[in-house]
Amino acid sequence: MKVALVHEYLNQYGGAERVLEAFCEVFPEAPIYTLVYDERATGGVFKNKEIHTSFIQKIPFSKKHHRIFPLFMPLAVEQFDLSYFDVVISNAHSFGKGIITKPHTKHISYCMTPTRFLWDDSHRYVSEFKYAWPVKKLIPLFLNYLRIWDKEAALRVDEYVANSNFVKNRIKKYYKRDASVIHPFVNADKYNVSYKNGGYFLMVGRMVPYKRFDLAIKVFSAIKKPLKIVGGGPELKKLKKMAKPNIEFLGLVSDYKMPEIYNQAEAIIFPQEEDFGIVPLEAMASGRPVIAYRGGGALETVAEDKTGVFFDEQTEIDLVQAIGRYYQVDWDPQAIRQHALKFDKPIFKQKIIDLLTK
Repeated sequence: MKVALVHEYLNQYGGAERVLEAFCEVFPEAPIYTLVYDERATGGVFKNKEIHTSFIQKIPFSKKHHRIFPLFMPLAVEQFDLSYFDVVISNAHSFGKGIITKPHTKHISYCMTPTRFLWDDSHRYVSEFKYAWPVKKLIPLFLNYLRIWDKEAALRVDEYVANSNFVKNRIKKYYKRDASVIHPFVNADKYNVSYKNGGYFLMVGRMVPYKRFDLAIKVFSAIKKPLKIVGGGPELKKLKKMAKPNIEFLGLVSDYKMPEIYNQAEAIIFPQEEDFGIVPLEAMASGRPVIAYRGGGALETVAEDKTGVFFDEQTEIDLVQAIGRYYQVDWDPQAIRQHALKFDKPIFKQKIIDLLTK
């Protein structure tokens, strides 16, 4: 069986790229088709793979600024020649599902999400766009064209696999397609339980508005409890200005150091709505509970009062009350880790194998 993998852009190493890495382990001979590729930005993880890029790769600055080329991406992804393959797996959150395959080829789309900036996040996308106002005024017209293309591209997929029930419902809403669910994974062997307590709470992620770092910073600045923040992003300067001295920004931290940072935290703060969210699983694999917003993928990974507590509204008072409930529970770190092991990497890989052999 000849298999190919499609991934929109390989110019960072995050949750989607970890999923692609697992696909590569299941299908070691499968080439990767991607719009742009940056070996350094992906930490060399895919340097030994056969990688095919699009014409966008040749455009200056495209590796770092691929998001300014959305109008080119439908054409670019449609130009990939996948006629040789029996199965194509697109690991997609936007344009990857739009590949064109032959009738004999099975196209399975592992869907991270229907294209957010075209559908439920489109208004925020326009408001946060950083370019001059004449360009900004034209964006809604471009988005309308891309929505039409995205809807058509969604029909090219033979079978959808969603990364959560939350995303499954969004696929149904926007694409009118059914999907099975295979949750992403945590590489549990990398994490361990420690009974040392560093006395701090922890947030991890890219600093963009929807992840609500601002909410946690406001709360911890008020209650004066230590909060460590791992990550970087466009909101970093703004967030640092908001923070009081009890909040420490650690910047980008290597995978080697993260397990210790996780397992010595009091708990992990997770105030955003994510399609899935790997941070809660990494925390739980370290035996640490999660204080999470009651929405998105966290509802499928966090067990209330066993591995974490929820808050219902993204407000300061709701988060403060959730922190209070955290102190009322007698947490069992080993039980928390056992829960996380349900999402271990070997389980994910076996489910992918079962999908193709059913």
